[in-house]
Amino acid sequence: MFGHEYPRRRGAEPRGGWEEWGKRFEQRMAEKFGNGRGCAPRGGWDRWNERMQRNFAETFGEGRGGGGRRRMFDGSELRLVLLKLIQDEPRHGYELIKAVEELTGGAYAPSPGMVYPALTMLAEMELIAEQASETTRKRFAITAAGTAHLAEKAELVAELMARLAHVGEHRARADRAPIRRAMRNLRTALQTRLEAGDLSDEDAHKVAAILDEAVQRIERL
Repeated sequence: MFGHEYPRRRGAEPRGGWEEWGKRFEQRMAEKFGNGRGCAPRGGWDRWNERMQRNFAETFGEGRGGGGRRRMFDGSELRLVLLKLIQDEPRHGYELIKAVEELTGGAYAPSPGMVYPALTMLAEMELIAEQASETTRKRFAITAAGTAHLAEKAELVAELMARLAHVGEHRARADRAPIRRAMRNLRTALQTRLEAGDLSDEDAHKVAAILDEAVQRIERL
């Protein structure tokens, strides 16, 4: 629906940046689906929001790294995560994306195509409200109804936030820069020796022995 404004290259930004894109997106949703006129799309806002999130995920890939991966959250779960982050402090769309990314150590960030429809849905449900601001950014704060909703879903919210924390911890354990540098150096050294074509059988056995010893020492750590 808004593909002409979405960046063609994955990882790039749309014209005017994500904030401007989000505002144009919300405005056109309002014009097309009656937001603010008291009517809702066929099937209700919940069904519409789920369809929109699925379409964006299939078309552009959800989060960093593109499509083909299992989704981190479904629509209702993402709304709870965003609502919890807004409860912590008022935020606008881009700040929410960055907050999730920071919680996961950069391993996951929901796409604007997931976040902005979710924010629109939360506002329709009167769980968040736009704050007065001197800037053009649309920052949201939680409402009393939103606080009550989080209290009702406290167990699920804790589970979702723990899921983000687990991803961040896994990323921290897996992303060890010195180890990755050593792995690249080893791969380069092996490729160089093999491509040279002058490695004798005796030297090949020596290299294999060195690698086997390294594996055993790593396993004993």
